[in-house]
Amino acid sequence: MAKVCDVCGKGKVFGNQVSHSNRHSKRTWSPNLRRVRAIINGTPKRVSVCTRCLRTGKVERAL
Repeated sequence: MAKVCDVCGKGKVFGNQVSHSNRHSKRTWSPNLRRVRAIINGTPKRVSVCTRCLRTGKVERAL
C-alpha cells in the first residue's frame, strides 16, 4: 500500500512521543489512507487517497 496520498501528497510525519514524566521517544504519524477507484482523466483508476480528500470531494469515485 502506498504511504502518500496521491491527491494532496500527505505522508508520514515524525516527532516525539512525550510521556507524563516528560520522557521523549521518537514516533511517526501516518496518514489515514484508503485505496479507492477514482475517475482520473476520464478513466477509473485505483489510487491511494487520504480520508480528508475523500470527505472534501477532491476525488470523484468510480462505481
